[in-house]
Amino acid sequence: MRYIPHTTDDVRRMLEAIGVASVEQLFDSIPSALKLSRDLALPTPMDEVSLTSLLRGLAARNAASADRMALFLGAGAYAHHIPAAVDQLLLRGEFFTAYTPYQSEASQGTLQSIFEYQSMVASLLGADAVNASMYDGASATAEAVLMGLRLKRKRPRVLVARSVHPEVGQTCRTYLSEHEPGLEEVPFTNTGTTDLDSLKATLDDEVSSVVIQSPNALGCIEPLDRIADLVHAAGGLLIAVVLEPVSLGLLRTPGELGADIITGEGMGLGSGLHFGGPGLGLFGVRGSRNVWQMPGRLVGQTSDAQGRTGYVLTMASREQHIRRARATSNICTNEGLCMLAAAIHLSLLGKQGFGELARINATNARALLEKVERVAGVERVFPAPFFNEFVIRVDGGAERALARLSDAGILGGLPAHRFFPELDSHLIVCATECNTHEQLSRYAETLAGQEVAS
Repeated sequence: MRYIPHTTDDVRRMLEAIGVASVEQLFDSIPSALKLSRDLALPTPMDEVSLTSLLRGLAARNAASADRMALFLGAGAYAHHIPAAVDQLLLRGEFFTAYTPYQSEASQGTLQSIFEYQSMVASLLGADAVNASMYDGASATAEAVLMGLRLKRKRPRVLVARSVHPEVGQTCRTYLSEHEPGLEEVPFTNTGTTDLDSLKATLDDEVSSVVIQSPNALGCIEPLDRIADLVHAAGGLLIAVVLEPVSLGLLRTPGELGADIITGEGMGLGSGLHFGGPGLGLFGVRGSRNVWQMPGRLVGQTSDAQGRTGYVLTMASREQHIRRARATSNICTNEGLCMLAAAIHLSLLGKQGFGELARINATNARALLEKVERVAGVERVFPAPFFNEFVIRVDGGAERALARLSDAGILGGLPAHRFFPELDSHLIVCATECNTHEQLSRYAETLAGQEVAS
């Protein structure tokens, strides 16, 4: 349906119907001191050609873009190729409205698309059930922590690995700002993974959950199965976080490794970076008991009296979303468009294609590491297995290396001291399927100080 603004006559008739003389009169309740008494400081209107030219000029001033620079920056937001078919299918009229109506019997197509998404992501995460309502990976993880506290009511402590992305940890701290004792950190070792001895010593019968990211913020793959054994032996829950969803095409699923709640960021599935969003929060659980405490929307498949397949919102009533603090979650919007994009992308790839995509990522990252390790003054820092991201130390400091790479048209990674102050000469570097062999070589040659043809 197209949006057509009201005509002057439409406005006049609506005002007459409610007995108001003007639109301005509708705002009489606002104190005059709070009203703007002048016109907005906006530029004069432009025709479409002029506006397009202006926007292109503004875009050209960006320091980095996928069109102008080779991207080796990950750190929680990964550059992946989104097939053109994803956006084209999203334009279909059936999918224009992303919001799930409460009258679910009248929105079977929307509910089916959510059900298919949940089914595919459940397979990726190794979960028994997946919802479709989280804003991003960070808020999904915070919701998982709250869920863990509900499931383990007499256990107020929450442990989080220091190798979890710090911004995810900060989001959890914000959600728990009124909760005591708050989050407690578990350090990582010189291998780049969580210190299991420290974790074991910290666990007790007051810990409700432990939050572990894998691959973690240093790019390292955590031993989730060993961590799960320690957490479960202490009676707690393991919350596994996956911010790089493509890694699930190659690694064993968190659910298979023992995670009770699995959260993640789905931005790499169907959605590009777009200056950092929108994100898509992945949220899955194992165990029927845990499903009842899962926040957000869950769609189930059933059949009617005539045996026809139907889809319903299940395990949550409409009243659930207006219970304020007593609700499992106050999130209602289902992020339907992002969810649909992810479902389309996964469908286009298929199981074999998704696995091949993951292998390309891993292969490119290892090829890049082999090249940079040959450069004098550059060394890999953490020896733990990794997927498509790793940390290197660079003589002369991270900022100088990034400046040299930027001059060569390369966005070379993230200075690690932004997240980990002790890593002051280090870069967190990522390679995906979007990086060509020429770009991999140019990265290493530029670090080595060689002249590289543009």
